[in-house]
Amino acid sequence: MRVNEPKTHRNGSGPAIPRTRARYEPPRVDRTALEEFGRAEGPRRKSRTVFEARTQTTGRVRVVDYRNQRRLIVSGDILSIYPLDEDWGRLEKEYWWHALAAVGLPPRPRALLVGLGGGTQVHMLQRLTRPREITVIERDPVIVRVACDWFGLRRLDGLEFLCGDATRIVPWLTQVGRRFDFVMEDAAYAAPSEVGLPLAEALVPLVAPDGRLVINRHLRGDGRQVAAALRPRFREIRVRRVRQDGENVLVCCYMGGPETAAESRQRPTAPRLRRGAPRRPVAQRAGRRL
Repeated sequence: MRVNEPKTHRNGSGPAIPRTRARYEPPRVDRTALEEFGRAEGPRRKSRTVFEARTQTTGRVRVVDYRNQRRLIVSGDILSIYPLDEDWGRLEKEYWWHALAAVGLPPRPRALLVGLGGGTQVHMLQRLTRPREITVIERDPVIVRVACDWFGLRRLDGLEFLCGDATRIVPWLTQVGRRFDFVMEDAAYAAPSEVGLPLAEALVPLVAPDGRLVINRHLRGDGRQVAAALRPRFREIRVRRVRQDGENVLVCCYMGGPETAAESRQRPTAPRLRRGAPRRPVAQRAGRRL
């Protein structure tokens, strides 16, 4: 079987390929064949829409500044938060931070993110580790553009965007031999099990021998079912609810051989988030692109 290689877009090089992937749920917005871009007009308020667009793939996309936060809102749901005052510590109670703190990561991981949103997870990785590279699969190129223009991704190095259907791109990554130390699937959060479970299973071959796979699911979703299906393929799987008053459930999967009690105690944990710019690898500070 022939698998066509999807074209990529790295920061500052190569064209973005406007391929879309299959919709998990029908949009709750006006269906239109056009993408309407524009900066929202109106007086300054505590909550202010600074950008709005409608796309065939995602529907209504808004960037809203609320107090000291910038939020990406799609169909009424908050998909990403960017602290305008650079105080990332306030997000330590959210699932983006818990997804990293729960599993522990090596200092220089290769990461794969399925689902971009505004790129909050990208910023978390840049602040908690020194990633060799971050590859992102996102079905809507408009979301990539919004994340780069409004959520600070354009100034980060070492990013690779694959625009298209994850069900097509994930098998291609497997076929070409890509492996990642950290894989996070955040695209099928509220999708039915017949959509989310095959995607989770397809990601397993992409996890490095000592890597981690984290899957974000709704509290009433298929998190327990996913954990049961993946348990034979991982050394350990933990299911944890992020907050008692929240709806996010993380399925944390650990690859590798048997772990002793001493090794479990020595498993690295995520440091505290701080204000300011993310730490950068020495090679980047010296002007070399990773």
